[in-house]
Amino acid sequence: MISVVIPAYNEEENIPVLYERLKGVLDSLGEDYEIVFVDDGSYDRTPEVLKEIAEKDKRVKVIRFRRNYGQTAAMYAGFEYAEGDVIITMDADLQNDPEDIPRLLEKMREGYDIVSGWRKDRKDPFLSRKLPSKIANWIISKVTGVELHDYGCTLKAYRADIAKRYRLYGDMHRFLPALAKRFGARVTEIPVRHHPRLYGRSKYGIGRTVRVILDIFLVKFLNEYITKPLYVFGGFGFILLSVGILIELYLTFLKLFTGADIGGRPLLILGVLLILAGIQLISTGVIAELIVRTYYESRGEKPYVIEEKINLKER
Repeated sequence: MISVVIPAYNEEENIPVLYERLKGVLDSLGEDYEIVFVDDGSYDRTPEVLKEIAEKDKRVKVIRFRRNYGQTAAMYAGFEYAEGDVIITMDADLQNDPEDIPRLLEKMREGYDIVSGWRKDRKDPFLSRKLPSKIANWIISKVTGVELHDYGCTLKAYRADIAKRYRLYGDMHRFLPALAKRFGARVTEIPVRHHPRLYGRSKYGIGRTVRVILDIFLVKFLNEYITKPLYVFGGFGFILLSVGILIELYLTFLKLFTGADIGGRPLLILGVLLILAGIQLISTGVIAELIVRTYYESRGEKPYVIEEKINLKER
């Protein structure tokens, strides 16, 4: 079964057109499907339009938020309620093309867990959208090790067990391919079509760039250090503590053997600050280690994922 998850926020003019185009593509596949619209607190006629469509077509499911929570929360809700084995995500603004869905599914049959769309010929303003996106995609690819040209493209196909594994917060939905690396997910991308927006206006601008940059650091931490936070906090802490101790030893040597006045030296204060910062970071790492262990043990989760078991009993 195929589930198509579509976050929507004030898209009353686009949704009827999108539904008809999407229905035509999905009907041609000859497979069971559902379309899950997540109304992210729209204040136009989007809720009424979705209700009318859902009353005519029972394969259309609608989730309506009480207020606007953002695209990540809408994705999370859509993943949670989707019943398909494969989940397709796309925007409601008609810039993604439903005709690309069969190509995503065909690529997934080659054994991939996530197939991401690449808006190779993107129909957006260069300075406000395309340039920041290119820079962000390059940084994300280098930091996470998952090389994709277009993390921001909503048109993606996921195996359901991958999509449902994560609790998404903030603006983390775009980083799912990088997060899935931790569990050994096979990720690829294919070029997809991108159309200019016909109705309404974009809900996203250059202002989210800062949030994306901060999220990059979080993804790096989640992928590399989530089960060993002491290594990152303790590593920095050990460096600061060592430098602080060396500074104080140097000043102590000057005081004892040269009689120099060290009380008014800024270097003395710097050494003390570095020692205190180092101790705090190491302590933070220890506390983070305890939190991580509590997290896994309280949820009954393991820090690994088994793909196959041979001649082993279920536990």
